[in-house]
Amino acid sequence: MSGFLDQMTNAVPALRRYARGLCRDQELADDLVQDCVERAIRKQRLWKPTGSVQSWMFRMMLNIHRNQMKSRRNKIDSRSVEMFDIDLPQAPEQPGRLALTEVSNALAKIPDDQKQALLLVVLEGFSYADAAKILDIPVGTLMSRISRARSLLRSLTHEDGLPHLRVVT
Repeated sequence: MSGFLDQMTNAVPALRRYARGLCRDQELADDLVQDCVERAIRKQRLWKPTGSVQSWMFRMMLNIHRNQMKSRRNKIDSRSVEMFDIDLPQAPEQPGRLALTEVSNALAKIPDDQKQALLLVVLEGFSYADAAKILDIPVGTLMSRISRARSLLRSLTHEDGLPHLRVVT
């Protein structure tokens, strides 16, 4: 059991990175990781030692995230920010932060299935085979999702073949 808990503990930083990429909100991401860890401890009897604990937890977290997204779509608050008479604070513009924000905004426009595949392979470094197993899709489907995500991300962050990201000097 301690080997399982050690492997689970070692997976948490990667789970947090992936959760932040999925949620784009630190608090929601932390809640997602906490839900995943809690469920993994509760369901550790279901883990089969044929794969890694990390892959098993990534799959579990992805399923939790999908369920939460379905639940949130059913409870969308129809009020918009414009309804409130509030001056929202804005951080001063910083070149590196602008480029990061631009990439983050572009990533938010990518469809969820493509974003999930891209983040697993690019951000977390999973092999195509492991990422396909986590997402429960064939490797060819994973490869096409990543290709489409990269192409869309490229088109959202480039104009006329030239990057329009701001460079930090």
